[in-house]
Amino acid sequence: MSVVFVPKRQRGKAQINQETIQRLLDENDQLVRCITEYLQKGRATECVQYQQILHRNIVYLGTIADAGTEIVPEETQTSSSDSVR
Repeated sequence: MSVVFVPKRQRGKAQINQETIQRLLDENDQLVRCITEYLQKGRATECVQYQQILHRNIVYLGTIADAGTEIVPEETQTSSSDSVR
C-alpha cells in the first residue's frame, strides 16, 4: 500500500521528512518498473491501478514541494535584484 494513503484520523499528523520523501521516490521507481513491465507484456489494463498510485504520489510530492517554498519578502527581492545589476 502506498505511503500516501493515510487513515482519516491520522491525516495532518504525518511527519514530512527526507525519509518519507525518499520512500515515496523509491515507491515511484518501483511503480514505473511495474508499469513498464506490464506494458511490455501487452497487459495495459493491469497497469492502470499502478498508474493511479503513481499519479497520487507525484501530486503529493508536488504539494509538499509547493508547501516548502518560502515567499521572499519584497524588501529582500528588491535588494537582491539590485545587487545583480
